[in-house]
Amino acid sequence: MIYLQLFLTFLEIGAFSFGGGYGMISIVREKVLSHGWLTEDEILNIIAVSESTPGPIAINMATFVGSTQGGVLGSILATLGVVLPAFCIILMISAILRNFLKYKGVQAFLGGVRPAVVGLILATSINMFLTSIVGLSGIGSGISFDPKGLIIFGILVVIGYFGKKVLKKKPSPILMILISAVLGMVMYGLL
Repeated sequence: MIYLQLFLTFLEIGAFSFGGGYGMISIVREKVLSHGWLTEDEILNIIAVSESTPGPIAINMATFVGSTQGGVLGSILATLGVVLPAFCIILMISAILRNFLKYKGVQAFLGGVRPAVVGLILATSINMFLTSIVGLSGIGSGISFDPKGLIIFGILVVIGYFGKKVLKKKPSPILMILISAVLGMVMYGLL
């Protein structure tokens, strides 16, 4: 039954992912592909939409994947599955937070998890770049550059650099998303 499968899959993702939504992206991708729910291109589109819409990216991804597989009920169950573990853990931690972080074991655990989270986020970023800009979908697959995507990426890098170095202010992520959306519509012929 797809509803139970969606709930349990996203419950597992929520229970065993560390580092927030960005740390979950690679696990969501792996699970969704292994179930055959979406293609690689569809996952990239869902990541882009999830990043562009209000709310945490992991919740948005769970909602979108659940919706594609089981409609409204599927989206509710997938979202509930991904949120429930964090909710329960935070509820328990908040009750003992003051004493919890002073333990060496907890500090060692968090010290070990941080590099893994950075690695997951970095691997996901590299994978998204290679898939969407370079056109490399796997080992041994051919390369097919997307020049329009590369131009949009380059423009955003220049805007980000200009903002930081010249204006001494990092550009707003919302502004960058809006600029990339307009650039995408212009470059891909919708405007």
